[in-house]
Amino acid sequence: MMSRKKGFSLVELLIVLAVMAALIATITPVALNAIKKSKATQVAQNLKTLASAIENAAYVNGIDTNKKIKNASGGTEIKIKDLARDLPKDSSDKDLYGFAYTESSGKYNVVVFYGGLDANTSTVKEVLNATNVGYSSTLLDASKSLAKDGKDYSNTTGYIYYYFDFTVY
Repeated sequence: MMSRKKGFSLVELLIVLAVMAALIATITPVALNAIKKSKATQVAQNLKTLASAIENAAYVNGIDTNKKIKNASGGTEIKIKDLARDLPKDSSDKDLYGFAYTESSGKYNVVVFYGGLDANTSTVKEVLNATNVGYSSTLLDASKSLAKDGKDYSNTTGYIYYYFDFTVY
């Protein structure tokens, strides 16, 4: 009888590698979808938080004589850094989030937006449970005099815009 050498045969190693490849192929799409969903959820939550912060600032801090929303100190127009801290920035240290608004007879039309180009709009809509989320900035005319701060506001493909309005009496 022949004695067998210790170790694995080439066939055994190939079977193990094939099983590992099959498992990885099964798990990878699930993991990638989870990553995309978590990014969209993060963007949606940040947009909702910024929207609430702008509206609260208008009610709590008040409006100046030019109909601009004041910051907490009451002196100057509100900026993105007054609304939130630790928002993500791009590689050149510019904000990935921004806001813009117009005022007419006490009604404020506002858009908060994300310009990171790496989140899925339909998933953001689903998380926010909102229809006023989109890729285009058609609700506010960028050529008009807008109050704005943060990421440049423009009709840019890939940005995610969240629109809302409120009235200050």
